[in-house]
Amino acid sequence: MTDQAPRPEGEIPGKPTAASRTTLSHIMTGNDTNLLGTVHGGVIMKLVDDAAGAVAGRHSGGPAVTASMDEMVFLEPVRVGDLVHVRAQVNWTGRSSMEVGVRVMAERWNESTPAQQVGSAYLVFAAVDADGKPRTVPPVIPETERDKRRYQEAQIRRTHRLARRRAIKELREKRVADGIED
Repeated sequence: MTDQAPRPEGEIPGKPTAASRTTLSHIMTGNDTNLLGTVHGGVIMKLVDDAAGAVAGRHSGGPAVTASMDEMVFLEPVRVGDLVHVRAQVNWTGRSSMEVGVRVMAERWNESTPAQQVGSAYLVFAAVDADGKPRTVPPVIPETERDKRRYQEAQIRRTHRLARRRAIKELREKRVADGIED
């Protein structure tokens, strides 16, 4: 017997934050660099998207596609020889969407110094079926106080994303109504 209340018919059981959390590690090589000798931001962004996609797929139990990326922040340059760790977890879930938070850490591959945070990002993924149509995802169950804070912050980001999208749509509709073409 469990402590949980019976679920309504068809409701997907929730999953704890830790169930899909993952870390992707990669050593940076000369192929990853830009003209300044540091790692391309796009290389880091791909690692971020890969780790976030793995987490979204794990959490949703199937395919999930990147819908948006919010706040990709680069705090420090990454260099050749850095061992980069990309840590990702689901922060929040909607009906078919998930916000995945990602923290990028780097350490020298041949030193015993602690890893340093070099970046962070928030991505929104949509779970899709075989036809590419949205499908329902399990709710995320925040486990720790940090997970609960991340869940609340994700709700704020979602509210801002939706408000921004609405405001832009209204502005474009007004410009069309006023006969202004872009």
